[in-house]
Amino acid sequence: MEQFLFQFFNLDIMVQAWPIMLRGFGMTLLLCAVVIPMGLAGGLLVAIASTAPQRWIRWPTAVLVDLFRAVPPLALLIFISAGLPFAGIRLSPFTAVCLSFLLNNSAYYGEIYRAGIDSIGTGQTEAARSTGLNSLQAMAYVVLPQAVRNVLPDLVSNTIEVVKLTSLASVVAFAELLYSADMARSITYNASPIVMAAGFYLVLLWPAVRLASRLERKLST
Repeated sequence: MEQFLFQFFNLDIMVQAWPIMLRGFGMTLLLCAVVIPMGLAGGLLVAIASTAPQRWIRWPTAVLVDLFRAVPPLALLIFISAGLPFAGIRLSPFTAVCLSFLLNNSAYYGEIYRAGIDSIGTGQTEAARSTGLNSLQAMAYVVLPQAVRNVLPDLVSNTIEVVKLTSLASVVAFAELLYSADMARSITYNASPIVMAAGFYLVLLWPAVRLASRLERKLST
């Protein structure tokens, strides 16, 4: 037990690693503050395109959604960060992470939005149009508010997954939380910084997990 505590819950090492872990946590928060709004906005555009009456808009959108949902986000990130330089396109680690998350998350958020839009009957749109609203206004003022409410638990759950996926940024040497923890582990030869990183994620995500559960119960009633 003493050896276990020394390797995984070494308070001295945790104190020494605290500054670098705190910086990594700050970079994770910055990354979340960028990629989550981008994914939500991109997903909304994807959902609107997916429900457009024009086939030449719907079909390419469906193909792209299937493509980016099928490609693993890690493979997409490595392609953007390590593959595009062969075509003369060099991106910073932060930009590469944001771009890969935009493509991947827009596809998932878009499907969630689309499910919400499909849950609203066509009568809502027709009633909105009868009041003088055009198609875009009916979507923005009548359909989308109801659709978002219907899929709000799914949006929160997917956002939790996005936060956890930010740890993939460590692959391209972006100094987020997991990368910082791994650097501290390699210096101290101790797993306590990894345990600290897990604790940071727990503190960050536990309220969101409880919120998602509460929204699901509220929607079910």
